[in-house]
Amino acid sequence: MKDILHFSHANGFPASTYRTIFAELSDDYVIRAVERFGHNPRLPVTRDWPHLVDELLEDIEATRPHDVKVWLVGHSLGGYLSLMAALKRPHWVKGVVMLDSPVIAGWRSHLLRISQWTGLDTRLSPAAATKNRRVQWSSREEAWRHFHAKRAFARWDERMLSDYIDFAIPADHENLGASGSPRRLAFDREVEFRIYKTLPRTLGARVAHGVPVPVGFIAGTHSREVRQVGLDMTRRIVGGHLEWMEGSHLFPMEHPVETARAVQRVLNRLRT
Repeated sequence: MKDILHFSHANGFPASTYRTIFAELSDDYVIRAVERFGHNPRLPVTRDWPHLVDELLEDIEATRPHDVKVWLVGHSLGGYLSLMAALKRPHWVKGVVMLDSPVIAGWRSHLLRISQWTGLDTRLSPAAATKNRRVQWSSREEAWRHFHAKRAFARWDERMLSDYIDFAIPADHENLGASGSPRRLAFDREVEFRIYKTLPRTLGARVAHGVPVPVGFIAGTHSREVRQVGLDMTRRIVGGHLEWMEGSHLFPMEHPVETARAVQRVLNRLRT
């Protein structure tokens, strides 16, 4: 029987964006995922993301057989949610792999609290751009050209970009017209903005004395997020289970096959 792997996506990138990675892992794991965190009105985005953690836990409970533990793997937002879910329900979890989700702790957590209070965090994170990002395109082709021309997206594996276009910017059936199928952003930009604005600042203190399940970490060699946050607390909780992957914070999109192989290696080490 295959192990269950629950994958959690990065902010703004629905789970189906990662289908290339899922395909590489599917021989050994049953893949489960919440498609879009933060869009359930019963579980809104609030400070420290408690309802998003509950959204993940509810999905795990609904899809896992009784008494079967699961692996939690997540990218960015998803890595934090995976770790917090494991803290809340460790008896459900075999282990956690975080993809470029460095744990904020110490003076950096205090700086985050101040920046959230003053609004400085909006200017220092992707939040500002998110607030006014484009939400509609006249066709799939236009959406493809728009994103492929952007420097960050131009580095993506084209399979990942294609799935992003298809699942994050699906056809807007409510506004079909003679000119074809317009495309509309599926991930509410206000939700995306609130997720950035409520980044957990207490997680470092919660894991300072250890985590009740094994944890691994894969970091991007050119990740701005890793440079900003540092890896001191992350190294404390993962021990030797840390790998580096060539690429930016979005290395899973840039190198999906290599990312899947790295995830598999880390999972295999966490089993021992």
